[in-house]
Amino acid sequence: MGSIISSKLATQFIASYLVCSFAVVLVTGDEPGFVRTMNRELIGLNYEQFSHIHVYWHDIVSGPRPTSVPIVAPSSNTSVAGFGFVSMIDDPLTEGPQLGSKLVGRAQGFYASASQQEVGLLMVMNFAFMEGKYNGSTISILGRNTVFSKVREMPVIGGSGVFRFARGYVQARTYRFDVNTGDAVVEYNIYVSHY
Repeated sequence: MGSIISSKLATQFIASYLVCSFAVVLVTGDEPGFVRTMNRELIGLNYEQFSHIHVYWHDIVSGPRPTSVPIVAPSSNTSVAGFGFVSMIDDPLTEGPQLGSKLVGRAQGFYASASQQEVGLLMVMNFAFMEGKYNGSTISILGRNTVFSKVREMPVIGGSGVFRFARGYVQARTYRFDVNTGDAVVEYNIYVSHY
């Protein structure tokens, strides 16, 4: 009789152990060895901030030192919108609309004509800041820019430094465009949440 009770208890123990083990796997997940869940406060992400940044973007395609250089020309059978054109940029970001105003960063990346019907650019840029507590920090922008629209909105998809885990959007408005040279000054208002 004692052995029957011992067998029943052993069976119940094994069954309970298996159920509990399965439940632990469900609760903890099946994380591979290179991934782990973390508490954001352990890496300094205590509270989220919201910032508004106002700068002017200077796209200079003319003269001896352009800040925008074509790297891919559109094919000969392209649309009037220049579909396929790609240009690499290292554009100054300034406090005011004049190129001589205070330099606060650089817009580095590229833009490409991604529309066949209108001038619609794919913008891929890092706004790399070089002023004050923002020195060395970046905001990453990736989006569609229909340059002849009065206001264009593009998403902020990330950042670094002060702008770690950044998300938000930018509004771009053309301040000045020179039809003879192709040079442009664009006002950027950036609204970004970050830690």
